[in-house]
Amino acid sequence: FLDDKGQKISKSSGNGISIDEWLTYASTESLSYFMYQKPKTAKRLFFDVIPRAMDEYHQQLRAYAGQSADQQLANPVYHIHEGDVPASDMVVPFSMLLNLASVAGAEEKDALWGYIRRYAPEASPEANPQLDQAAGYAVRYYNDFVKPEKTFRAPTDQERAAMADLAEAFGSAEVALDQIARKNKMMGNDEPLPEADFADGDFLQSVVFAVGKNHGFDNLRDWFKALYEVLLGQSQGPRFGSFAALYGVQETRDLIAKGLAGDLS
Repeated sequence: FLDDKGQKISKSSGNGISIDEWLTYASTESLSYFMYQKPKTAKRLFFDVIPRAMDEYHQQLRAYAGQSADQQLANPVYHIHEGDVPASDMVVPFSMLLNLASVAGAEEKDALWGYIRRYAPEASPEANPQLDQAAGYAVRYYNDFVKPEKTFRAPTDQERAAMADLAEAFGSAEVALDQIARKNKMMGNDEPLPEADFADGDFLQSVVFAVGKNHGFDNLRDWFKALYEVLLGQSQGPRFGSFAALYGVQETRDLIAKGLAGDLS
């Protein structure tokens, strides 16, 4: 195994993670999935690969049922589960659970379930045991690795104006649709406006996208990075519309207000 710099993992130097450490923060199946990839190649085993491995494993579980026999045989989960492949009950991706734990400052997984139930009312720890287990892993991972590294920054003038408009758009269907209409006109797009649905991550993402374009972010990656750094204290983050749908639109508006006031730490 190699660490994130491609060096062999050494207990004495403390670089990388051990198998036991992986299993503290993610499922056995996610580790099996990670190991299955290019089995003859030295693996870079470090903490940042855990969320991706968890999410990719469940993506493969969801894909399995709709695949042909040949595709199923080529799917890593067929071999991980020796042909008896379970369904995924992860209605929220692991990476999203991590960001939810971060913004909620969660110490226990129960703190995440309040948001999960509102987002997916039929979900429960009993009906979604994989999700419940992942929520526990996410809280542990957040407290040990994300929380100590969180660093918030103040927004630039451009970012401040855009975030203020985003908060306003998240509070009004009329304002949200106007942002999308302005973006469409600027881009020469005459497609009809979507229906305003503040519980839908895709609609919220379209609003975030429109606000960024309307405020002159030619590279939208800079806009999303600003949201992550100002509001989450990290340089990478989730698909922001999906995050807002899970966290709650009003809660996201409150988060933006705190970020603009410099009250996040």
